[in-house]
Amino acid sequence: MSTSAPAEASRTPARRDRFARFRGWTRGVLIANVIAQIGIIVTGGAVRLTGSGLGCSTWPQCEPGSFTPVFHAEVGIHPYIEFGNRLLTFVLAAIAVLVLLLVLTDRRRSRAYRWLGVVPLAGVLAQAVIGGVVVLLDLHPAWVSLHFVVSAALVWLAAYLLHRHREGDGAPTPVGPRTVTLTGRALALLVVPVVLLGVAVTAAGPHSGDAEVGYRLAVDPLRMTRAHSASVWLFVGVLTVLLVLLHRTPDAAEDPLVRRARAGAWLLLAVTLAQGAVGYVQYFTGLPEILVALHMLGAGLLVWATANAVLRLRTRA
Repeated sequence: MSTSAPAEASRTPARRDRFARFRGWTRGVLIANVIAQIGIIVTGGAVRLTGSGLGCSTWPQCEPGSFTPVFHAEVGIHPYIEFGNRLLTFVLAAIAVLVLLLVLTDRRRSRAYRWLGVVPLAGVLAQAVIGGVVVLLDLHPAWVSLHFVVSAALVWLAAYLLHRHREGDGAPTPVGPRTVTLTGRALALLVVPVVLLGVAVTAAGPHSGDAEVGYRLAVDPLRMTRAHSASVWLFVGVLTVLLVLLHRTPDAAEDPLVRRARAGAWLLLAVTLAQGAVGYVQYFTGLPEILVALHMLGAGLLVWATANAVLRLRTRA
């Protein structure tokens, strides 16, 4: 008597999950990835604000013939600040490898989700190459700006991966009416000019990363500042519309998903207002380094908070 296919399949051993014991770490690792992606923005800003952009004169080595800084009294601590920022890349790489192992191998999840695990490691490699080009081109402002823009994109993708980990793998379902979804999409688009114009303001300002580099981005700093400010006010206006729509959503008090979406939008408003306050204070006080550094931290938090708020406007079964 022949054996049926179902019976034969039942005797086939399931593929063993080699990382099953570590699956509980996934959320923590993904949170660490978000924090590290924001943190590298801050340390990169510290390199620029201390004039340490060329503290290491070459790449991938720090000095010709040495991967570590070589002390020279005339250059002070600048090589160590730049080298410290490079070392943080290895921390990001270690986290990226953990994300790769925990996400890409999780066969309980969809293929689309699992392939997101490749993104952090690909981002680290891309940023390492861009950072090398920045040094080799003596802090060319276009490449320095690209370095920051890619970091901002990686913060968004890190937030997206963390959010997807909490979701199922079904088709996305909107939270609230279509007007809420469209307003959220508009908010996601508006954060792009906010970030890009902020980068242009910095590139046109006094913090190049090295005191001996005389060029800046050839734009009017005041005009760029006004354009950046206008983009932020537009962002706040659309965010206000989103909050009004979420509060007018029927049965919002009983729907935990709507309440969660409103919380994300309020958090984004708080981050945006704090970031705007720092921006205005630094502008009227002559761009002190500590406030510029705080503003760069705020930029990373703003990207994360926007992604967090927009992604809460949908759910997956």
